Amino acid sequence: MAIIQPTGVDRRIWSFVLIWLGQLVSMLGSGLTNFTLGVWVYQRTGSATQFTLIAVMASLPAVLILPIAGALTDRFDRRRVMIVSNCGAGFTKLVIVALLFSGRLELWQVYLAVIAVSTFSICLDLVYTTTTTLLVPKEHFGRASGMTHGAQATAQIISPLLAGILITVVHIEGVLLIDLATYLFAISTLLIVRLPRMPASTADKTGGGSMFGEARYGWTFIRARRGLLALLIYFAAVNFAVGISQVLFTPMILSISSPKILGIVLSIAGAGFLCGSIVMSIWGGPKHRVLGIFSYGSLFGLSTVLVGIGPSITPIALASFAMFFMIPIINGCSQAIWQSKTPVGVQGRVFAVRRMIGLLGTPIAYLVAGPLADRLFEPLLSVNGPLAGSVGQIIGYGPGRGIGLIFIIMGILTILAQVGGYLYPRLREVETELPDAIALEALSQS
Repeated sequence: MAIIQPTGVDRRIWSFVLIWLGQLVSMLGSGLTNFTLGVWVYQRTGSATQFTLIAVMASLPAVLILPIAGALTDRFDRRRVMIVSNCGAGFTKLVIVALLFSGRLELWQVYLAVIAVSTFSICLDLVYTTTTTLLVPKEHFGRASGMTHGAQATAQIISPLLAGILITVVHIEGVLLIDLATYLFAISTLLIVRLPRMPASTADKTGGGSMFGEARYGWTFIRARRGLLALLIYFAAVNFAVGISQVLFTPMILSISSPKILGIVLSIAGAGFLCGSIVMSIWGGPKHRVLGIFSYGSLFGLSTVLVGIGPSITPIALASFAMFFMIPIINGCSQAIWQSKTPVGVQGRVFAVRRMIGLLGTPIAYLVAGPLADRLFEPLLSVNGPLAGSVGQIIGYGPGRGIGLIFIIMGILTILAQVGGYLYPRLREVETELPDAIALEALSQS
């Protein structure tokens, strides 16, 4: 049956949906691999520190190469960058499959593969975000962000459950081969879409043609806008607190239950992510997006506290659902602000610096999380630990309870960050003090 291609704005939205579908399938495959390799590492080492090193390796490229990746994003054809990024990540997974089949896979090889895949994913995500600005009308930025988070949520729900089944049927090698197939699907969707030309902008040529000059411009742009700089610092602080608890979630569950239960809990958390994404896709977010960030950020912090309160799986799963429900709304509000206030022609550079600084504390959080759990908090709340007779009487003691206490502390710090952000006028008024940089008429051109 022939497909009638839409025209104008509708054609661009059709292209966005097709790219979104390809990335959804690719996320499902990557989720299978991430779950499988995470369980593989933890079961062989039994160490939260070794497990968190995977997250450290995944976050390192964000700190080291993001500014250059942003400049490349603004320089080259976006569709080609996305295709090359998918091919690079897929080839890395192919190497891991070969090592598994030969029985030679080691931990250090997993870490190197994670670095490589993360590098390609950073370039892909930057291009995907800036391409969304080109394809989606400004008034629908919040809904587009909701759809993107919905794809992530769908992967988070389905991948753990499916991975738990596939590991026993086709083993790790088979899971990785399925992941490779999803990359092929994503690439095929990119081959059949057309992207509009970048609108002209005087800021596009900032940096004098030098790659490093263009990379520096992202920081110059943000620094000149105090509200955006404050928003960036706010997320850097929150991401540090969230990173410490987030990376310890899997060790906490595995210390008191099985990989099967872990998959169920992660899927329930993913269901919260999906529900929040659907709400954001339909609603588009609150009118005052900064206030939305603070409000839902406070609820996120409260949910984090509840995750750590007790060792029972059911309350943890319910609190995780609530916690992940807030994420698409918080991130969607933030993304809409940045897309509205940043010219399209420099979004690659600006968003790269934004992400680099926003995630600057994340590798540090991942590095300290494992030792904090293994050497300090877990011993404090062991059966005969120093806090077993005090704090342990409230939140429990034994395996995983030290990590639970970390969740409680990080949740409280997250709530305090919302109060601090609201009290700073430049951040609270960023939407009204800074003019919009995205003109509807510029985006309405084919």
